[in-house]
Amino acid sequence: MKCPFCSSFNGQVLDSRPVDNSSAVKRRRECLDCKKRYTTFERLEEFSMLVVKNAQNREPYNRKKMLEGISLACRKRPISAETIDAVASEVENEIFSEYVLEIPSRIIGDKILERLYDIDPVAYIRFASVYRNFSDIDAFMSEIKKLKKAHKTKRGDS
Repeated sequence: MKCPFCSSFNGQVLDSRPVDNSSAVKRRRECLDCKKRYTTFERLEEFSMLVVKNAQNREPYNRKKMLEGISLACRKRPISAETIDAVASEVENEIFSEYVLEIPSRIIGDKILERLYDIDPVAYIRFASVYRNFSDIDAFMSEIKKLKKAHKTKRGDS
């Protein structure tokens, strides 16, 4: 493993532990040259699932792309990197258990929205605005009103 600080290949593993329901291994490493520590994750390479986009074109599933979308929606919100990674892992575990070769992108987006709805309303709206491609301010406001009404109902307000 190449050190991200000094690019040396001279390092050692200090600690390993399973994460994400044992679907990955988190390793704490130390570079023997610069003495800095860093973390790596080892995951089983999944078979190549295809994501069917709205225009019916297909592209390989990409966890990094999903994480970037969730992270962008959560930017400057009180949401930890661990929570963002947990959302991605939950969605990933669910889609890999339900689908085999192909999955519509809207299913992935809906599953992310379900989780963001419970975590943070601003992150939910941000993700929804890109994912649902709001065409105008009325569509955006309509989604905000639905969210506001749902939160009032959840809190027990009249």
